[in-house]
Amino acid sequence: MADELTTPKHCPGFEANKGLKVFSCKCPNCGHANEIFSDEFDKPRKCSNCGTQIDFTKCVLDV
Repeated sequence: MADELTTPKHCPGFEANKGLKVFSCKCPNCGHANEIFSDEFDKPRKCSNCGTQIDFTKCVLDV
């Protein structure tokens, strides 16, 4: 009998990403809430609404 195919229970990469945290920060310019995952924390980010640079080190963890 041939090997049976199985359907994975999770998306590829699930195990590597299941411990990520979400940070939320309001733009200092327009007040729009922006989110970032903990693995992107060291990358420069701009507000998705107005384009102002956001310093996520001054933000709080969403719980």
